[in-house]
Amino acid sequence: MRGFGELETAIMEHLWSRGTSSTVREVVEELREERNPAYTTVMTVMDILHRKGWLDRERDGRAWRYEPTVSREEHAARLMREALSEGQNMKAVLMHFLADGTPEEVRSLQEVLRSLSTKGSSR
Repeated sequence: MRGFGELETAIMEHLWSRGTSSTVREVVEELREERNPAYTTVMTVMDILHRKGWLDRERDGRAWRYEPTVSREEHAARLMREALSEGQNMKAVLMHFLADGTPEEVRSLQEVLRSLSTKGSSR
């Protein structure tokens, strides 16, 4: 897996932000505020994202309504897992990643680790 391309990212961000399904036309109209993509280009990219498993779709009259199959956070977690698996030493990769973290980010991570530790010990 890899990150999305520029237009794929814009489409996914629209769908994640919206929180509900969208037609190609709705996506094109929103994207026109930042860029001017052709309807057919957006339609093709959304179809590709559907075939790759990133979007579900259902018929709405003559149009398709699309929605993401994973949340923005799930996608970010997948990218992080992939990045962590690239290194020979996961601990070293995490240390380099966290070295630039703010104190608030470190506290948040500690809370998550405590929560996971508590869940693991209650099994």
